[in-house]
Amino acid sequence: MSEKKLTKRQLRRRRERNRRIVMFLVGFLLVGLIFSGILFLLNKKQGKEKPEEKENGKRTEEQVQDTVKNTLTPTPTATPEPAPTVDLRGIDSKAAILVRLLDGQVVAEKEADTRIYPASMTKIMTAIIGLENISDLNQMITIDRSMYDRLYLEGASMAGFAPGDQVKAIDILYGVMLPSGAECCVGLAEYLFGSEEAFGGKMNEKAAELGMENTHFVTSTGLHDPEHYTTVRDLTKLLTYALQNETFRAIYTAHEYTTSPTAGNPEGLHFLSTMFKKMETSAVNGGEIEGGKTGYTSDAGQCLASLAVINDKEYILVTAGAQGSPSTEPYHILDAIQVYNQIGGETGQTAPAAQPAA
Repeated sequence: MSEKKLTKRQLRRRRERNRRIVMFLVGFLLVGLIFSGILFLLNKKQGKEKPEEKENGKRTEEQVQDTVKNTLTPTPTATPEPAPTVDLRGIDSKAAILVRLLDGQVVAEKEADTRIYPASMTKIMTAIIGLENISDLNQMITIDRSMYDRLYLEGASMAGFAPGDQVKAIDILYGVMLPSGAECCVGLAEYLFGSEEAFGGKMNEKAAELGMENTHFVTSTGLHDPEHYTTVRDLTKLLTYALQNETFRAIYTAHEYTTSPTAGNPEGLHFLSTMFKKMETSAVNGGEIEGGKTGYTSDAGQCLASLAVINDKEYILVTAGAQGSPSTEPYHILDAIQVYNQIGGETGQTAPAAQPAA
């Protein structure tokens, strides 16, 4: 009796266990089917997207290749603008060179590498050395008395400062360039480096830096010295460089300037450009002469380093060795007018009246 009951219990347990196993297997199969369905749907979706992804990948690769190609392939440069035709055979100056500032192209030249004496065109270098070595242009500089006898004896042009005057550096620089004042040059040289000889050394260092291979400076004034020489080509390198300095450009292109008062000149000094004061007008065909630095010694002849804007383009012209003197026709300026008028068109301006100049 008890054995029979035990058997029934065992059977009941087996049936319960088997039922659980079946339910587990059914559940497992259902999960498997669901998972398989999900994978099927995902694979189907990915299969549709692969061509597009491949295409997108191809476009990206092409874009990269284009970028590399564009980087390695030099960008074609614009065709250089033709230079104007200029004939220098009719000018009086023995040496000349005309350069277009936009691209540094030499438009015309005459004896450009022949050694010349620059006279007061030297003062372009004097001014730029001063500007690059004075941090405060309101700094006062004393015009030493000791220089005057020598400068007067050598016939140097003077700005008009009195011996012993204390002058602002900016006024000194205008005095160097506009009236071509020798006392301003020597005063600047002594203030910066102790002597004109030491200043000359700095000028030669700058000349070497600018690639002025046929140049040697001795004085800050340009007063004649056999060892003080350059070429008109070298001077275009100097002027091109100097014009990048905004203060130099402002001084170089000024027609006139009034200094601050000094002890010797309580009302200040009024300077006129040695070039502009000899011109009836600065206009030329198609433009205007905007600035210039004259020069003269009996050995150098009449010289001019000028800047003009013609047909919206800047040109610099350096000439040297023109005949005459400050008391004759200004052949150096007449040469500049003739050359610039050729750029702008037919011959224009009449000769300016002769006036004394540096």
